[in-house]
Amino acid sequence: MRPLWNGTLTFGLVVIPVRLYAATERKSVAFHLIHDACHTPVKYMKWCQHCAKELSPGEIIKAYEYQKGEYVVVSEDEMEAIPGPDAHAIEILDFVKLDEVDPVYYEKSFFLEPRDGAEKAYALLLNSMKEEGKVALARVAIRAKETLAVVRTYRDNFILMETMFWADEVRAGDELRVPVEVALDNREKAMARTLIETLSAIFEPAKYKGRQREAVAELIRRKIQGKEIVREPEVAVQVIDLMEALKRSVEKAKGEKTPVEAEEAVGEAGPGARARPRRRRKAAGEHEVEAGPPPPPVQ
Repeated sequence: MRPLWNGTLTFGLVVIPVRLYAATERKSVAFHLIHDACHTPVKYMKWCQHCAKELSPGEIIKAYEYQKGEYVVVSEDEMEAIPGPDAHAIEILDFVKLDEVDPVYYEKSFFLEPRDGAEKAYALLLNSMKEEGKVALARVAIRAKETLAVVRTYRDNFILMETMFWADEVRAGDELRVPVEVALDNREKAMARTLIETLSAIFEPAKYKGRQREAVAELIRRKIQGKEIVREPEVAVQVIDLMEALKRSVEKAKGEKTPVEAEEAVGEAGPGARARPRRRRKAAGEHEVEAGPPPPPVQ
């Protein structure tokens, strides 16, 4: 595990230096997209449809589309000037009961590890939250994005931070058509409770498996064992002779001159000089390199 950043966890005047680690990771099977005809990996480009060319990072700016086809450009300097939280600080705002926080607000989990010398302060906060049965609401910035978070104990040994959605990011669901008042028979309710009790168990996350992911992994294993493998074509290495490339550049430049410029060039060469350039024989394995049109964008 590699820390995402080193920072501080603060509450009141107490400052705890910590490291932040991602506590979860997706285990889905990742696929690459390749060209069906030659099995070459597909390349995605930053493509400008208007200019019909690939863009470099320096040619791309940020803009907000406030209505169709019209944008407000925001520069990096303007973004940096906007006040925000410390990029490497978790600021505790309040302590609340865990059951008061609806799980719908949770987004992503992170481990907090004390840095050297902060073990005592870390243990003090951990034990205090356990004894009080409280969790901390905090403000933090991760990858330049400010977010709300819950800081809580985990397995009685760790401090875990859960990033959260802001209140206005959680949908109310008022537009859904759900039953409000439905007459339920007592026998039906008793049967439903019995069914729930029959299926009740202790939560053991390891016993639940992703059936689709395991099936895809097994399919891939069978294809590898059956040698159903395609290979990316090898790209031939082009050997470019620098002197020959310079000569061709000079010839091309002369060919693009106007008749007057061409006569002046001959005059400079001296009377009787011939304009035919000397060419050496191409060595084995050398290839001529010509610039072609830019590749089309990948949809």
